[in-house]
Parts: sequence; structure tokens; C-alpha cells
Amino acid sequence: MKTIFDYSLSIFALIVLSPLLLVLMITALFIHGQPIFFRQQRPGLHGKPFGIIKFRTMLNTYDDKGNLLPDEERTTKFGEFLRSTSLDELPELINVIKGEMSIVGPRPLIMAYLPLYNKEQARRHDVKPGITGLAQVGGRNALSWDQRFDLDIEYVDTHNLLLDISIILKTIKTVFKREGIGHADLAALSEFKGDALAQTDKQNI
Repeated sequence: MKTIFDYSLSIFALIVLSPLLLVLMITALFIHGQPIFFRQQRPGLHGKPFGIIKFRTMLNTYDDKGNLLPDEERTTKFGEFLRSTSLDELPELINVIKGEMSIVGPRPLIMAYLPLYNKEQARRHDVKPGITGLAQVGGRNALSWDQRFDLDIEYVDTHNLLLDISIILKTIKTVFKREGIGHADLAALSEFKGDALAQTDKQNI
């Protein structure tokens, strides 16, 4: 049922949101140039890598030595808008249709984190990663890593169709209220270092 629900809702959402997606694509092309999509390998079900698709929120701007400028210098106002409204996540509907993600599930983090998880934390990969999840409606970036992982594991242990519908409705509310952003600079998030230690992250999660 979850697979049918994910596929059907993703197709419906892409059709209904196609005018908005077209506007976002044109705007992104005008402001950020090509490519308009950000693609990166992320761990999926059982940690198997897949290519996540998001709207790009930063410019590819280099210094005179050929090095990318810091994230905060490359993130545009439009990019901040995309992140704060979660509109940069909409292309992940394609990942759902391809069977690589679910609408609801633990957010797919970066591949470099895989060897850092303890046995309990690694259970977040027992289900497909999601566009949204319990952590996203429970505080987003304002949560500690311990809190995020606790919510991820709670979803793994209790997920069902009614819970998914509830999380989707709460996600819509959270996005409109801009809750849990946690940082004025949206280019900076906390980096997982194992055992919930954190520092500045530049991985565009």
C-alpha cells in the first residue's frame, strides 16, 4: 500500500504542481544558470546509493585560484527562499516515482555518514528515505542529531499509511509557517561526526 500510495501521490503532485515547477525551473535557470538541478549520491534502502535530485540553491562561483567560494557567499536570495519553503525538494518526486525514495521516511543524508552510525542509528536505512519525515515536522534544523535519529527510528518502528498522511499534512503546515529553520544562514547546517557530535556543515544537506 505504501508503494502504491507513494507512486500515485507523486504522479498527482507532479501534474498539479507542473506550473509551479516550470516557473521555478525558469527562475533557477535565469538566476543560477545551468545545471538547474543539484544531483548527489545519497544512501537509500539498506544504504544502497542513489542519485538524489533537488533544485540547485547556490551559484558555482570560484575565486581567482579556481576554488569554490564558501557556501554563504554562493547562496542566493532565491536559493534561501527555495530552502526555507522546501521547494528545492520537489524534484525528489522523481526519485519517488523511480522507487528510490518514499514521500515519507528518514531524510537521506550523505554517503560519508554511513560508517559513523552506530547499530541503532543505522536502522534508519531499514526503510526507504523520504522527502519528509518525523524529524522534519518535529523541528527540522532546530533538532539535535540525537533527536533526529530518535525520530527516524521511531518512524521505522511505527510507520503506517495513516502516520504517513499525518506527517504529510503536518509538513504542509510546517512549510507554510517556516518552522524549525534554525539558522539565518541556510547554507550552514550541523555536520554529523558520530555519536551526535556536530560542527559547521558544508554538505548542502
